[in-house]
Amino acid sequence: MSAATDKFSRLAALKPSRPAPVRPAAIRKPGEEDALGRLLGAGVATNHFGEHLAIRNWFSTPEFADPSSTTIELLSRTRDESLSRKTRAALQNPEEWLFLDTETTGLAGGTGTYAFLIGLAWWDAGGLQVEQFFMRDFAEEHSLLLELSQRVAERPVLVTFNGKSFDWPLLENRFTMTRSIAVPKLAAHLDLLHPARALWKLRLGSVRLVELERRVLDAPRLGWHRENDVASALIPQFYFDYLRGGPAAPLAGVVRHNQMDLRGLAALFGKINALLSEASSTTNEIESLDLFGLSRFLQRRGEDDRAHFACMQALELGLPQEFRPKARRELALMFKRRGEHGRAVEIWLETVADPHNGIHACEQLAIYYERRAKDLAKAGQFAKLAVATLRRQRANSSDPLLTSRLEQKFLHRLARLQHLMRINDGLARPLALSRSSGESQA
Repeated sequence: MSAATDKFSRLAALKPSRPAPVRPAAIRKPGEEDALGRLLGAGVATNHFGEHLAIRNWFSTPEFADPSSTTIELLSRTRDESLSRKTRAALQNPEEWLFLDTETTGLAGGTGTYAFLIGLAWWDAGGLQVEQFFMRDFAEEHSLLLELSQRVAERPVLVTFNGKSFDWPLLENRFTMTRSIAVPKLAAHLDLLHPARALWKLRLGSVRLVELERRVLDAPRLGWHRENDVASALIPQFYFDYLRGGPAAPLAGVVRHNQMDLRGLAALFGKINALLSEASSTTNEIESLDLFGLSRFLQRRGEDDRAHFACMQALELGLPQEFRPKARRELALMFKRRGEHGRAVEIWLETVADPHNGIHACEQLAIYYERRAKDLAKAGQFAKLAVATLRRQRANSSDPLLTSRLEQKFLHRLARLQHLMRINDGLARPLALSRSSGESQA
């Protein structure tokens, strides 16, 4: 028995020991010689890789926004629409969310680009807790990344603005290059740039976070403003100037800029959450172009009923003239998918003369009269109208080859309709076509 015990004890000794949990960095006040730390109101954080500056603040605004299950589903839905149970549980728990924004030594990324300031935020006590890690020189990068690794382990759902394309790939690269700190594993990553672009680009053109704050989030109401804000393009130079012995004062503006981005990011989620929530009553307060953007976003996510309602609301509110044809075209297709063919036909009949959407309307009407109304002659009339319109447009078309291909497509449709009519009527009743292009009349 003792031999067996000894055997198992020796086997147990061969098992790898569990790594000790990473302890939070100890924080001390900056010394008199650390002018930057005192300027930023930072503490000096120390871990076994060294030191970095840590700045901590709590803000009452933006207030906590409880994510609705509908919002989470729409923001995280992928092409195959498959989310693991673990991922879904993490997404639905806002205590595991971590807002992230970085300030870097370059805006193009690459192996030579460092994140010298990493800003993090999370919901706490109804408001937003913000923590920022600043490296005073490149030797502090390992210390900085270790702290980030710990925060991500605690809150593995990342929320960013263009973070999937820039911030997180850059940080993954920096982790890899340390060769000593593993890349943290994320449970999920929500990038708010993409829904923001879908919802507001039609109206705003630019969906930079500062523009969204000014024109969508109503930052003054939330209690902050960006007067004297630092331009993003200048931030790398401010940091390099400091490293070369230049003034530290501009870096205080960089830290504040990062804080504002984090607060704007959290507020932006609250706005998107209010719009996408199925129980939302805010659609009555949205501008028509934003409603049209919401309709298109919902349509791409498979929310056909809500997309249809939002598109109808946008048209009723009065879309700008240049967007009305596109909205009516999409509304007609939604009516078609819903089986409301009569209402779709009404829209197509009103748009057959439209220079941009008339060809599409002719095609849809030809399909409708052939397949549903069983009126081959009427289907042929709209196919002929499309051919005549395309021939008129060919001379001024920016893509004559495309126009020619479309014309051939409708000519094939006409030939097929003619054949069907001969079969149905038992006599030759060709559909008259002008063969001005050199073709003989059938």
